[in-house]
Amino acid sequence: MFSFIVPAHNEDRLLPCTLESIQAAACVLDEPYEIIVADDASTDATGEVAKQHGARVVRVDHRQIAKVRNSGAAEAKGDVLIFVDADTTISPALLRGVQENLRAGAVGGGAAITFDGRLPLYGRIIMPVFAFCYRRAGLAAGCFVYCTRDAFDAVGGFDEELFATEEVAFSRAVRRHGRFVVLREPVVTSGRKVRTYSLREILWILIRITLGGFGSVRSRERLGLWYDPRREDVDA
Repeated sequence: MFSFIVPAHNEDRLLPCTLESIQAAACVLDEPYEIIVADDASTDATGEVAKQHGARVVRVDHRQIAKVRNSGAAEAKGDVLIFVDADTTISPALLRGVQENLRAGAVGGGAAITFDGRLPLYGRIIMPVFAFCYRRAGLAAGCFVYCTRDAFDAVGGFDEELFATEEVAFSRAVRRHGRFVVLREPVVTSGRKVRTYSLREILWILIRITLGGFGSVRSRERLGLWYDPRREDVDA
């Protein structure tokens, strides 16, 4: 069984498209699947929207992405786990690629990423470079990660000491257990952070993480890009 795990905090607006894309893509599978929405302390209709779209809802109150992903995985029944962010859509072609690579012996991986909507100039320059570097480094972007249940259990899931970049640590850990394939077929994820944060703000966060490594993301402090109240995305 394929288990799709969708971590979500106040995502009732974008979540329907994500769930609909998962359901449409899952039609290419010749095996059963389930969708689990890990609803992390939402104050909007995230949970209700998830149920309306046929997902099983796991309610948590972590406000930490690694713990939310792990909580969803703990409830999953499948032997394949696919983590899809609540602002991200996937395609049947991508899911076929995941299935084929797993059948060929891969234990995990990710996908190329593209961004929706109109991006500011700096975003149109920086984000493709960022996505390319992730892929060349063999790292799964956080918005889409897949792995076998055995690999997930072997590495202990996502590192719950990390409040960001947990997908980097997870990619590296899973890669030590077998072949890790980042597919060329892209997912489409929201560009709202690029639209609502300035170049200076994003560069400052990235510089801190680059210089401080995982030590700089072991606290929610100064990680507003991920944990502050969401800014209005006027171009969404």
